[in-house]
Amino acid sequence: MDYENIKYLKDYNPTVKLLRLDNAPLILSFLYQEFKKNNKIVISNTELKTSLSDYLYNLNHIYGENTYPGTARNYLDKWSNDSFLRKYYTSNSDESFFELTPATEKALEWIKDLDKKEFVGTESRLLKIFDILKEIVYKSSDDPQKRLEELEKQKHEIEIEIEKIQSGNIEKLNETQIKERFFDVYDTARKLLSDFREVESNFRELARSVREKQVNSNLKKGKLLEDIFKNQDFISDTDQGRSFKAFWEFIMSQKKQDELDDLIKIVSNLPEIQNIKHDDFIERIEVNLIDAGDKVNKTNHQLIEQVRRYLDNKTYLENKRTIEIISEIKSLAIQIKGNLPKNKNFLFIDDRPLIELIMERRLFEVPKNPEIINKELEEGCSDSINMDVLYKQLYIDQEELRIRIRELLKFNTQITLKQIAEIYPVEKGLSEIITYYSIASKGNKSYINEEVIENIIISNKETKKYFEIKIPQIIFCK
Repeated sequence: MDYENIKYLKDYNPTVKLLRLDNAPLILSFLYQEFKKNNKIVISNTELKTSLSDYLYNLNHIYGENTYPGTARNYLDKWSNDSFLRKYYTSNSDESFFELTPATEKALEWIKDLDKKEFVGTESRLLKIFDILKEIVYKSSDDPQKRLEELEKQKHEIEIEIEKIQSGNIEKLNETQIKERFFDVYDTARKLLSDFREVESNFRELARSVREKQVNSNLKKGKLLEDIFKNQDFISDTDQGRSFKAFWEFIMSQKKQDELDDLIKIVSNLPEIQNIKHDDFIERIEVNLIDAGDKVNKTNHQLIEQVRRYLDNKTYLENKRTIEIISEIKSLAIQIKGNLPKNKNFLFIDDRPLIELIMERRLFEVPKNPEIINKELEEGCSDSINMDVLYKQLYIDQEELRIRIRELLKFNTQITLKQIAEIYPVEKGLSEIITYYSIASKGNKSYINEEVIENIIISNKETKKYFEIKIPQIIFCK
């Protein structure tokens, strides 16, 4: 933290730039209200512009007509150009969307941290530091004796606690300790959600550097394809990628979600927490984390799709150039048609074999002349045709499958295709499974986990046959 670094941050860092603006109260208060207070990650242009118009009207009514004279559209465009908002378009919509940038997330977090807290928890933070340091020391050691000693120590402490409970001596957290730990969880969860914008930005920066390398290279298609797969693995194998993958596997576990739900319900109903809780942020943390993680996941898929699309464009350009060369050859051939070169061998092709064996020539075959029969066509008899086959076609009703999914999600936060098949057996063969895949790929709250393979029993009620297939796990979320 030297002079030059701080001066650079003052002049160029978007977070500092935002806090120094005269209309920073407008930007920060409005964005906090729309995104943070309403627990939203992405907002459409129409919705955000309408909300900002109403917000500007109220401020101008209170503080004077010319306090904020600009239009909502101009303000949003200006904030996007200054990197306070990220404006982008999706592939299936002509409308633009907005989300907070990492710089704005940091500014909002900094303002939030300025609020005077009820008290600063020191005990819980010290215990957290102590536990993390112990985990690093013992779980990074290759010495089995040291690991066993630590486990024996923990076992002894647990046995002592069990004896105390059995004897009626139950140690409970006091009111201050409960509040302290709750505030610690609240702050950690809030900062984790804000950090997702930074995570997504880091992934996007990695993918951008990959595309720049591809654009500036003259590699052949095979080598370029190899580099694309290597870079895709590189993005997943970075510290950021491995950490996010571990987070996603943890949060998508139904067992962990149920455990988290139970813990949140118990903590939220504690009398000590009821007196200090001001919103439902903790109750919604599971949903918010899944939504934030799903957005990062989809961003990664979009970035990989952009890399693949670049390869398609490169192939198209190569094919186009090949066609242009062939056209040039044809044009030259027409030009010399009346003035052939005197030297017969005016063109050579490298590596072309010049040997032509006699036995490679095909033997003469007498051409077969088609036999045409002059016969009048008779009208077909409808009685001899079995029309039942036209009515035995399998029809998969997508709406019926969606109703099944919605019914089961009333009692579960998420459900897999295997669980659906156990309740509603698959009776229309592989076509029904493909329809479930179609619903999952088009839905915003579904996920295809290709790393987990599930066995599903399917049947065909027409043939009365049963099959077992292995497919990637499909998860439908509420």
